[in-house]
Amino acid sequence: MLQAARKYALQNAVAHGGKANAKAVASRLLALDASLRPKAREVQIEVDRVVAAVNALTAEAQRDELERTAPELLEKKEVEAPAGLPDLPGVTGPVVMRLAPYPSGPLHIGNARMVILNDEYVRRYGGKLFLVYDDTIGSDEKFILPQAYDQIREGLDWLGVHVDEVVYKSDRLPLFYEWGERLLAAGAGYVCECPSDRLRALRREGEACEHRARDAAENTGLFRAMLRGDFAEGTAVVRIKTDVRHPNPAFRDRVLFRIAERDHPRVGRRHRVWPLLEFSWAVDDHLLGITHVVRGKDLLMEDLMETAIWDALGVQRRPVFAHHGLLRFLDLELSKTELRKAMERGEIKAIDDPRTWTLQALARRGIAAEAVRTFVKSFSLSLSDIEVPAETLYAENRKLVDRAADRYFFVADPVTLRLPGGAAGTLQLARHPDDAARGFREVPTSESVAVARVDFAAHRGEEVRLKDWCNVVLLEEGRITSREVKPGVPKLQWVCLGIDAVVLLADGTEARGLAEPAVAAARLGQVVQFERFAFVRIESVDPLRAVLAHR
Repeated sequence: MLQAARKYALQNAVAHGGKANAKAVASRLLALDASLRPKAREVQIEVDRVVAAVNALTAEAQRDELERTAPELLEKKEVEAPAGLPDLPGVTGPVVMRLAPYPSGPLHIGNARMVILNDEYVRRYGGKLFLVYDDTIGSDEKFILPQAYDQIREGLDWLGVHVDEVVYKSDRLPLFYEWGERLLAAGAGYVCECPSDRLRALRREGEACEHRARDAAENTGLFRAMLRGDFAEGTAVVRIKTDVRHPNPAFRDRVLFRIAERDHPRVGRRHRVWPLLEFSWAVDDHLLGITHVVRGKDLLMEDLMETAIWDALGVQRRPVFAHHGLLRFLDLELSKTELRKAMERGEIKAIDDPRTWTLQALARRGIAAEAVRTFVKSFSLSLSDIEVPAETLYAENRKLVDRAADRYFFVADPVTLRLPGGAAGTLQLARHPDDAARGFREVPTSESVAVARVDFAAHRGEEVRLKDWCNVVLLEEGRITSREVKPGVPKLQWVCLGIDAVVLLADGTEARGLAEPAVAAARLGQVVQFERFAFVRIESVDPLRAVLAHR
């Protein structure tokens, strides 16, 4: 394990300017070796030690060791070009599809696959895309947030998703009640008064309760009594009649309606009986004319339930189901519930905090919506679960921003040294190394020079090259040795007459340092590259603040 940790730490360091991320290395080890996962805490402690040792090496030493011990990890692997999406089954004309977010928080990168696949197919075939807020009442643990409605729409707009019509499930309760009565009148469901623990036990044992034998008229009357308020929360539910001995216990007589006496952010306490999602979708997929449902394969139970409800009600017009596997990031934890709890604890103060990985956070960091779309499409409509590092997304974004980003100097955690003879002046440096038409910027020089503390510690007393300027002996009182580029001499980033700058990092911490004065002329929202540090998005110029996009 330690050998693997060192080689992945070296790879991470080489890819990120000499500084490996211990959490990313540990995440990769745990992803590759399931036997380590029960000991995740101990693994992280050992990885921290390995990463500290690797980060103490010079960048050249890191690369040399990686080339010697694991040269395959040095190969720059390009992200495969999108293979294209397969045709949807059963398409005979324009399609009608739907996005169905539950408004418990903003959309995050893990939701992007569902969103973009639906949008892409509507673009391909023409037709209509519904945004249906799945806002039937939630649970005590997972509840609706009023602000989530706008946050979801904001994320979709950023992704460039065109929504033709917006629907709120909470406005459609009378329709669901009507269809619930139809199901009970058809003898396909019943009102059950079993306590929840008995209900689960009977389902597990494949046995029916005494309430299942009630006739349609009695069930309809009891359902109306639920609507009137004659039953307290938790004392009655409506269940569908399926095979009580079905091989999948979860499919046996599932609940369709339950009582929830809680405030709803849109309709208050107007309703006390709420449908579960499978019933509401069986009704709305039919009534809205949905032709195709594209969703994760973890929702196959919803397919079975919708089909059972349609069979019970004699519904003929039904959508075609298509599924995709889950998209997971090896080095991220994504959960709307955990995000909400972190915000309640005050650990995260805004939904665009980089740690959230919401679409708002990606936009704030300077990740392009086009990069997210290309990233998602590259996995096609496959049932395979996909686990990728965040670097895969970064690679797509890098293709877009690298050619557009102006270059500037930035030094984090600076140490100042004097260079007698480093006279005040200016260097004319290109805004972009591959585009002379973009012009030049003036970078000041002086006897007072700032370099990164980590570089000063690693190269103190050595001859180094201050990138694009001169070679020096690196000391508090250093000296210029020559101007020409020498092979084998380490290159360091530097700043003279810099302005204070802060970069918000992906883990929520900040890198404070100095940036060359020309950065103050950057536009708000512009993505630039702080050379040998990272791509960043300029958030303010007075004071100068930026947010890290990626290395």
